[in-house]
Amino acid sequence: MTLTYDFSGQVALVTGAASGMGLAAARAFAEAGAAVVLADVNQAALDVETEKLASAGHRVLGVLCDVSDEAQVEAMVARTVETFGRLDMAFNNAGIQVDPSDAADETGANFDLVNGVNMRGVWACMKHELKQMRAQGSGAIVNCSSLGGLVGLPQRAAYHAGKHGVIGMTKSAAMEYAPRGVRINAVCPGVIETPMVADMLVGQAEAMEAIMREQPIGCLGRAEEVAAAALWLCSPGASFVVGVALPVDGGFTAH
Repeated sequence: MTLTYDFSGQVALVTGAASGMGLAAARAFAEAGAAVVLADVNQAALDVETEKLASAGHRVLGVLCDVSDEAQVEAMVARTVETFGRLDMAFNNAGIQVDPSDAADETGANFDLVNGVNMRGVWACMKHELKQMRAQGSGAIVNCSSLGGLVGLPQRAAYHAGKHGVIGMTKSAAMEYAPRGVRINAVCPGVIETPMVADMLVGQAEAMEAIMREQPIGCLGRAEEVAAAALWLCSPGASFVVGVALPVDGGFTAH
């Protein structure tokens, strides 16, 4: 069964949109009729994917944006509104990984790098998206956390710190903005078949094998499955869903 949505006349913004879960979500929003802003740090990939969607007849805009730089985030949201007149939905998906490290050996540079994107980046995106949605009196935001926002795993303290932080920001902002007509939720993907996970499967094979043993469904998730959850959370079907951290993890966090 495939759920379909009608987002005609609405505008969706997706960060980390040139590959993986972000690209799957951008495609899904576009196929559901939304005008879509694709934001990413990879200009070449961004241009290719934006052109593909435009050639298929969708209303799209590609914006180069490093979400760890708040000025770039502010400019990204401004371009969205200048181009399409509003902002109805956002999937704050951009994220990076750093090499696993013993907690006693983690460098400050690594901590700042991963959380500059994964936590501060989500904070900056949500802040500037909310300014527009507050003015409109409507909107839906989905922040991308991780199963690492719900559990702890060895050698991943810096990464998990940011992903736990995303859930805290999501819940607090959700309580603040639900009375103003804006719903905010988070998705917590498990091990999903994306370029980042492909690199981890090669470079961290033993650790990833252990993680996969804890994923009861027995396979990698697909980017489209996370995109489907993000679209549902943005849709009228989730109109009473506020401040949740929704696992999309094949059962990893169920035990």
